[in-house]
Formats: sequence, structure tokens, C-alpha cells
Amino acid sequence: MSDEERRRDLRAKLKWRVLAKEKGAVIDGVTKDISTSGAYVCCAKPLRLNDVFDMVIEAPNKRLKAKAEVVWSNIYGPDDEINPRGMGVRFLKISSEDRKAIAKEILQHLEPDGEIDSKQLKALKTLIIDQKAIGPKPA
Repeated sequence: MSDEERRRDLRAKLKWRVLAKEKGAVIDGVTKDISTSGAYVCCAKPLRLNDVFDMVIEAPNKRLKAKAEVVWSNIYGPDDEINPRGMGVRFLKISSEDRKAIAKEILQHLEPDGEIDSKQLKALKTLIIDQKAIGPKPA
């Protein structure tokens, strides 16, 4: 089973700036992909496995705040297009409003030809109360 198949939530390949704050240090990065429960953050100095930190995600129309935990880290491995330097994070605490903002962006950016698990899609849609606020899907 691939990583994509094991993931609980749908992800979109969205590149948003991230500021991670841990023990007084600030790490600048960018998301490679994001879901309502976590993200992969590309950065020069990823944190260690199980580190918990505060993060700010600069989404297109809003700054999202979350407390996150590192669940995967590429500190010493290769840094290339296949395995970019960075860390996989799980959101431990994020407001429902910020989670909905992520869900709306994911729905707008899902690849129309990609295979989408219907249960995951339904779960994502249930996070969004006003579906009309999403607008038309991009062509």
C-alpha cells in the first residue's frame, strides 16, 4: 500500500509559505502538499521526529495558525525533486475555520482526472457548510 493510499484525507499540491516556530527559532518553508489534517513542508532545516511546534501557513486569502507535530522528517536524506528536504506534519490543534479554509482550497485544486476516494471526498465536503462559497471548479 502506497503512502497516498494510507493517507486518511485528500491532499492538494498547494505551495503556501510556512513559518514554523519552535524553541524561539523560526523556520521558513513552503508546503509541497496539504490536507485538513497535515502537510509536507519543504524547508532547509526540518525539525526532528515528534517535535511539536507552532506554525503559520500563508494561504491565499488568510493566515492559518496551527500547532503541529513532526511525523516524518528528511533531515539527512537526499534533497532533490523526488525527496525534497522537509518534514511531514500532523495538525494537533487548528481552528475549525482554518480547517474549512484548507478544505475549500483542496476542493478547488483537486485534479479532475485523478482518482478520488468517494469517502475522502465526502468527508472533505462535510467540513464545508456553505458549498456555494466554493465557487466553480477551475477549468
